[in-house]
Amino acid sequence: MEHTYDVDLAVVGSGPGGQKAAIMAAKLGKRVCVIDSKQMVGGVCVNTGTIPSKTLREAVIYLTGMQQREMYGASYRVKNEITISDLLNRLQHVIGREIEVIRAQLLRNHIELMAGTASFLDPHTLSIDIEGQQTKRTLTADKIVLAPGTTPARPHTVDFDSERILDSDQILTLEKVPDSLVVVGAGVIGVEYASIFAALGTRVTLVERRAQMLDFCDPEIVESLKFHLRDLSMSFRFGEEVQSVESAGQGTITTLASGKRIAAEVVMYSAGRQGNTSPLGLELAGLEADNRGRMVVDHTYATSAPHIFAVGDVIGFPALAATSMDQGRLAAAYAFGEVASELHHLQPIGIYTIPEISYCGRSEIDLTKEAIPFEVGISRYRELARGQIIGDSYGMLKLIVHSETREILGVHVFGTNATELVHIGQAVMGCGGTVDYLVNTVFNYPTLSESYKVAALDVANKLRAVARFTNQMLTDEPSLL
Repeated sequence: MEHTYDVDLAVVGSGPGGQKAAIMAAKLGKRVCVIDSKQMVGGVCVNTGTIPSKTLREAVIYLTGMQQREMYGASYRVKNEITISDLLNRLQHVIGREIEVIRAQLLRNHIELMAGTASFLDPHTLSIDIEGQQTKRTLTADKIVLAPGTTPARPHTVDFDSERILDSDQILTLEKVPDSLVVVGAGVIGVEYASIFAALGTRVTLVERRAQMLDFCDPEIVESLKFHLRDLSMSFRFGEEVQSVESAGQGTITTLASGKRIAAEVVMYSAGRQGNTSPLGLELAGLEADNRGRMVVDHTYATSAPHIFAVGDVIGFPALAATSMDQGRLAAAYAFGEVASELHHLQPIGIYTIPEISYCGRSEIDLTKEAIPFEVGISRYRELARGQIIGDSYGMLKLIVHSETREILGVHVFGTNATELVHIGQAVMGCGGTVDYLVNTVFNYPTLSESYKVAALDVANKLRAVARFTNQMLTDEPSLL
């Protein structure tokens, strides 16, 4: 006897992964319901994460006149006194519009958006606390997609007070731009916010227990970023453990294990993210999460319960909005037996520091470890007409090319529009293109895209020089016979 369920698919969470899973299922003609809080429509991505931080970044770049200082001097600013309200006005406008777009997309696809919080009663049944009412609703579903997102991890040793000692979500609640800031944790979120506040003129100290920041990125690119951030008076404390953080009077004191003490108006902790799985009652569905709230899935995003899927930040790396969207789409396709292709292995990484970093493919370190022969080509924005026009003298693009096959193995970009430019390299690599494609391609002039041509010519010239000297050595070498 077949079971009759209230819906074909219930999606817990309305972030990028949840949205796309719901829409994909609806396109397949399925009855779909999405459960999330009214305050969190769009998930962490729209409300406290990706969209707010990137909007804040754009507001800071504009109001500080960062991109115009090359032409008009280091003291140039669009607005001399930048207030939190200047930044939040743009923030609230963008968040509001994004939520409207998400609601419209769900409505257009006949997807019910249920305001509340969900937890399991059994593997196919969810109990939903209806928001704004003291009532519960029981919902049964044939398939379930979990996309609950994450919240900032909070060390128990730190006394967060929501005023001076903050996590990375609370940093958006500041009442004024701080004169000084300690950022603990030099991962993506920590470095992004550190660069944003440094651009505002805040004296920022970045503390990281590891020996380097962003250690998954190309070292030369990271060094370029550090050089630029030092120009903004940022200080770095690498290889340092935080022993304690205390709020004292009008500021804070951060004590490091080495004995150093750092005074600052505000401290922001960026100690990773914790999956929002504890309220779900996973054990009633026969599931479990690790100590960071993350779940294990197979290549179809199915959990150990084959009808329950998990996508997005809650399944760990890469924990990006872009990949979460495709994970959600694919999970819904797999759930209902639709033919689907796995995500392409070439996935770009974008880091929205000021300036941006983005890369796709392999790094020099990876290739060296694997003894793969390669050559590198560099293009610097200051050598491009467009770079001069926009006032970006620090940007650069690096191409990594196989020395023998001439295949493009990696693209690493630092500077204005890095997160846009990387997709040209991604497309060429995805199609199996070689450096010769870029050498022989005409790019619009003047553009930053020309950096591909310049870097490709740099590589081609190096490979040609090696080939010439190799042939000369073979010709000049006396016969050993």
